[in-house]
Amino acid sequence: MGTRHWSAAVAAVVALTLAAAGCTATAATTTTPSTPSARAVTLPPTTGAADYQLGGAYAPPSGVTVVTRDSTEKPARGIYSICYVNGFQTQPGASWPDDLILHTPSGAPLVDPGWPDEHLLDISTAAKRSTIAARLAPTIDSCARAGFRGVEFDNLDSYSRSKGALTLDDAVAFAGLLTTRAHRDHLAAGQKNTAELGRRGRDAARFDFAVTEECDRFSECRAFTGVYGAHVLDIEYTDDLRGTFAEVCARKATPRLTILRDRDLVARGQSGYVYRRC
Repeated sequence: MGTRHWSAAVAAVVALTLAAAGCTATAATTTTPSTPSARAVTLPPTTGAADYQLGGAYAPPSGVTVVTRDSTEKPARGIYSICYVNGFQTQPGASWPDDLILHTPSGAPLVDPGWPDEHLLDISTAAKRSTIAARLAPTIDSCARAGFRGVEFDNLDSYSRSKGALTLDDAVAFAGLLTTRAHRDHLAAGQKNTAELGRRGRDAARFDFAVTEECDRFSECRAFTGVYGAHVLDIEYTDDLRGTFAEVCARKATPRLTILRDRDLVARGQSGYVYRRC
């Protein structure tokens, strides 16, 4: 699963009671127009703290109210859990039909330059978008069955690495298919990065919240909070901070659910593990 900043090969209540933290975090319930029945979804809580566990699941630190884990993992017990799905690129080792993958002029599969074991999916036509969405539907469904409350779709910005084969409009159109499936499953749908999407992320693609990597480092935080308000989870990384983490947390633009993690997002107890929160 690739992102602009990080990759690892792993990754229905209004009040969520956190026994370990000894506190209660509220999560807003909303309806989405993505299906005729406008099914309700529950948004992530905006109080407490977040954790990002794509490098391996572990018991969240005390006070965590929302955690992201890979779709192959189980949700955290008693905590609002977000399911990670690589929506716009292939997972390492996954087999996809050749006609659903973008190719270079030489005929080779087009890969993410940062993650050469991931191929860009060809979402350039409505027919291909529909076919790819259908192949991803079982993964989204499994997130809901497992007990996740939200889903995060990664690599929304893969069009920017497509050498002109894809456009932002293609990404928005495909994202709408993914969020429709998520909403059908009563999952809140999260926009991953892609600050240039602006309000189209909420109004056209129908995302409900945002997950950002290094929005402070790239001075993008207001682009997300201006659309999703407090429903923004931000991960900053130890190897690329803009100043100290205390300075990051002190900035007015910083989302309240901002955390500091090691770049590899290793599980707690492993060498290099870092977790701090604002």
